[in-house]
Parts: sequence; C-alpha cells; structure tokens
Amino acid sequence: MSIQQRGHGIWVLALCLWLSGCASWFKSTELQTPTPRQLPSAFAAPQTAALSGEAVDRAWWTLFQDPVLDGLQTQLETGNVNLQLLSAKVRQAQASVAAAQASLWPSVSLNAGASRAVSSAGGAASNTLSIGVPLSWELDVWGRIDLQTQAAKANALATQEDVALARLSAQASMVQTYIALRTAERQQAVLEAAQAAYERALTLTRYRYEAGVVSAADVAQAESQWQSAVAQRIDVETTRQQLLHSLSFLSGQAPAAMSLAPSQALPVLPALPVLLPASLLQRRPDVRAAEMRVMAAQAQLGVAQTAFFPTFSFAASTGYKSTELASLLSTSSRLWSVGPTMALSLWDGGQRQAVKDDASAALEVALLNYQQTVLGILQEVEDNLVAAHQLQAQEAAQTQALQAAERNLRIAQAQYAAGTVSYLNVVTAQASTLTAQRNLLDVQSRRALAVTQLLKNLAGRWQLEGGTS
Repeated sequence: MSIQQRGHGIWVLALCLWLSGCASWFKSTELQTPTPRQLPSAFAAPQTAALSGEAVDRAWWTLFQDPVLDGLQTQLETGNVNLQLLSAKVRQAQASVAAAQASLWPSVSLNAGASRAVSSAGGAASNTLSIGVPLSWELDVWGRIDLQTQAAKANALATQEDVALARLSAQASMVQTYIALRTAERQQAVLEAAQAAYERALTLTRYRYEAGVVSAADVAQAESQWQSAVAQRIDVETTRQQLLHSLSFLSGQAPAAMSLAPSQALPVLPALPVLLPASLLQRRPDVRAAEMRVMAAQAQLGVAQTAFFPTFSFAASTGYKSTELASLLSTSSRLWSVGPTMALSLWDGGQRQAVKDDASAALEVALLNYQQTVLGILQEVEDNLVAAHQLQAQEAAQTQALQAAERNLRIAQAQYAAGTVSYLNVVTAQASTLTAQRNLLDVQSRRALAVTQLLKNLAGRWQLEGGTS
C-alpha cells in the first residue's frame, strides 16, 4: 500500500469515528417538543405503550342479549361499505411503512448499454458496450430513515385505529337503529290496541246515540279519537320502515333484501356502575389514533432536525466496458469503483429552518388535538352516564304515571256508563293514557340509547367489582 493510500485510510477511519460520536450524541439528545397543557391525571400525556393495553371489545353489543342484534352485527362486519373503504386505506398505510423500511437497506441495480458515436473532430465511428452492477447505500448516521420509519408506523397504527373507530361507530349506530326499530314496533302495538279500543267505544257510542241516550257530539268525539289513533299508527309504521332501511344500509344490503319479524321486546340493558375509571377511555380508538399521530409528528420533527447535519452515502459499482462484444466480459474490460460520499447544504435561504418550524407546529397541533379528543370524550361519558341514571329514575316515575292514567280511564268509563259524566271525560282519559304509554316507551328508548352511547364511549364493556359487566 502506498503512503498516499495509507493517508486516505487514516482519514476515512477518523471520519468514521467522528460520525459515530456525532450519531451517539444526536440520538441521545431529546427532541425539542412543545409542552402539553394540563390534562386529567389519566391523560396527562400520550402513553407510548397504549396500543399494548386493552383494545376495543369487538363484541360489546352482546351485553344486550339479543340474538337478532347479534346477527345484524355480523352482517355489518362483512357488508358495510365504509369499513371496506377504510380497510383499503390501512393497506395503503402498511405499504408506506414497508417503503420506509426498505430505505434502510442498500439498493442494487443492473445497468446495460450500447452506443455508437463520432467525435467532433471527425474520424471513424466507435461502438461502446457496457454492463454494470452499481450499489448505493445511504448511511443512517443521524437516524433520519429510522425516524421516517417510526412516523410511517405511527401513521399506520393511527389509520388502523380510525378503522376501529369507524367500526365502533357503525356498531353503535346499528344498536341505536335497532332499538329505535323495536321501540317503533312497541309504539305500533300500543296504537293498534288503542285503535281497537277506540273503535269499540265508537260502536258503543253510536248504539247509545241511536237509542237516544247520548248526543251526536259524543259520536263525533269518539270518531275523532279513533281517526287520530289510525293516523298515529300509520306514522309509526312509516318510521319503522325507514328504520328498517337504515339497518339494511348499515349491513351493506339493498332495502328490499332486509326483513325482520316484529317484536315488542327491547334489548336487555346491563347494570350501570355509579363511577367508572377514566383509564377505560384510553382504549378508545380515537384516543389511540390521536396518540399515534402525536408520535408521528414527533418523529417528523426529528427528521426535520436531521436536515441540519450532513448526509453520508456509500456507493460501489463493478462491471465491464468495451468497444467489442467479444471482449466485453474479459478481464481487461473490467471496471470497478467504491467510496463514501458526504453532502451538506451550506445555505438554503432558511428552508430547513422553515421545515423544522412547520414540523414543530404540527407536533403542537397533534398534542392539542389529543387533548381536545380526551376532553370531549370525558364530557360525552359524563353526559351519558348521568342521562342513563336519570332516565332510569324517570322510567320508574313514568310507569307510575301510566298506572294512574289507566285507573283514571277505568273510572271515567264507569262514570260514563252510569250516565254521570259526558263522553268528553272518557276521551280526555283515553288521550292521557295513550300519551302516558307512548311517553314511557320514549323514556325506555332514550335510556337504552344512552347506555349504548356510553358503551361506545368506553369502547366496550366496563370492569365491575367481581368481574366484567
């Protein structure tokens, strides 16, 4: 080895040692991130290990103990078009991760060419044949490629959580629509019973009118009451059909393909705890997605910081070049080259600083979005927890109101039969009873919807003392 070659080797060794020390220093230096604002203790900052914890309970609706609802949820899982669209976006994000990981490895190519040229000074044309195998490899000294991979992974995980959130929302919509459908069927049954009772009352009133016991005003009032019940029943039937179409849309089916046998039974509601730990909300997909986007933004800030350091790459190439095809692969035609390359931008008009500032602002936006998501979820859970408990008490009060209205109706009917009151008293008592019946069904439906929304906000079941609810 010549003295010049030894000198080059010493410089290369010194350069490698310097790069190793700089890389260790850079990787040990924490990224400059904005300070997050104060959050509830369970969500003081994004947790890096959140995805390793408890995830969404994908069968949470089984708490309602309704086989028909279970079948509808199965159809939703396989037929919902929106979920299929988001699943395709997940595959796109996973491909981005694979592309980022591929940058960590060297790339090898195969080049082959043939040309014929004449020099500007004239003379005979010459042929040039070449074949080569170049290799290039960017050394990830500052961890830029690794940070890009981390950002791609975090974005892919966030996209997966977006799919989980869309699935959870679709499942909750299915439960809520199903409860509304069953409520409409119960309303329809109540109105059908009222219509039959009003029709019997109308017939009896007509007989009494023909006998000269009552006036024509009683007949008109009885007929008006009966026709009103008919109109309300038709309206409820329309609502039921529209809700059935909504179920078919959620299941990815045509409206004509969906049919459900009527039922007057609402799904069984699970018992509600008085208090719930805030840590349950950490498994919500939107919280986890916001957390992953914070991590992706932090990694992108690290990528922007590496732009201030030089980039190092290693290139090598071997091949053959000759003017004749017969001697192309001979030893005399062989070529090779190998060596490192360093590139450093000395002045760019502030472009790198602008990119870094943009990444820093994006990280702050991601942190604020995370905090806003958490605070919004806390409000939703509190609202639905209070509503579920209050509606339970309201249901008990409304049940007693219905019982009182039914007693009043029986008294009014007995008094009218005895001739002590007019038919207007009966009409008023009938209207009050029907209103109390429909109000009770409305409260029961609202309570079921509040429990459903609470389960959605908690991304599944809640943990009670002695086991899982």
